[in-house]
This record gives sequence, structure tokens and C-alpha cells, in this order.
Amino acid sequence: MVDYCGEQFIVETKIWRGLARHQQGEEQVFEYLKHHHLDKGYILTFNFNKKKEIGVKEVPHRDKILIEAVV
Repeated sequence: MVDYCGEQFIVETKIWRGLARHQQGEEQVFEYLKHHHLDKGYILTFNFNKKKEIGVKEVPHRDKILIEAVV
């Protein structure tokens, strides 16, 4: 949880350990958003694979939005 200028943001950092673990991370952020009554959260994933797909994308997850960045 980041508090900045009176606003709250959920930011989660992860290391890529496969699709199943990534989906668990998305669910974890979703639960944080529900608990704090927020609609948007952020995931920063560090991926050390040679054939990774880097970038930022918006992912709808149930009734919330996750902004995911893979580096």
C-alpha cells in the first residue's frame, strides 16, 4: 500500500515463476483491492527469462483493473 497526496495505491512486486504463480499474484492483488475498496492496482514483475515479453498492459480482473509491467 502506497499513500501519496491523500490517495492510496496497491503496488505488488513479483519475480516470474511461471503462469500459475503469476495468476496467484493477480488474485492476491485483487483481494487487496477488495479489502481497501479500490478499483485499480499495479503489479511489477521481474522476469529473468531470455524470451520474456516485456511491457505494460492493462488487465481486467473480475470488476477491477490491474496494470501489469514486466521487466
